[in-house]
Amino acid sequence: MWLRRAFFGWLIPAAFLLPLWLLVGWAVFNAGGWAFLWVLFLAIPGVFLWQLLLTLLVRARGTVRAHRAVSWWDALGFTVWHLLVISLGFFAEAWWAPVMVVAILAGVGLFWLELWQLWSEARPSRFVLRASEGVAYIPAPSDAPEAPPREVIVITEKQTPPAN
Repeated sequence: MWLRRAFFGWLIPAAFLLPLWLLVGWAVFNAGGWAFLWVLFLAIPGVFLWQLLLTLLVRARGTVRAHRAVSWWDALGFTVWHLLVISLGFFAEAWWAPVMVVAILAGVGLFWLELWQLWSEARPSRFVLRASEGVAYIPAPSDAPEAPPREVIVITEKQTPPAN
């Protein structure tokens, strides 16, 4: 549970730190002018906005807000996507382009994973049943014993007629 809560706390700082790492990686690993343009105009805004969007989708789920912890699927998806984004910051020419494609695919896959989790948690299928004809209905409450009737005391106030 502590790991899932750590991911919950990491989601918003990641929106700022991952783009910052791409800028620092460009400076440290001497990536060049074209890479600087890519970092400045595509990577930093893209990673920032995509991380914020994914964070909002995660935090929109009731179970995440209640437990203040992401699901295991979230932890796995964000781990893969964040590691791929971090590896892009090393700007190694031998494997940078394939990792870029895989990072984009992982980010899109994570988006659909978050939508799927949000949809499956929010849909009312747990409460609505369907008859064999396809008609939806809400099942009657279980046959729980009724509470015994309580004694009701009614107090009426006697009003005197107004004086003329």
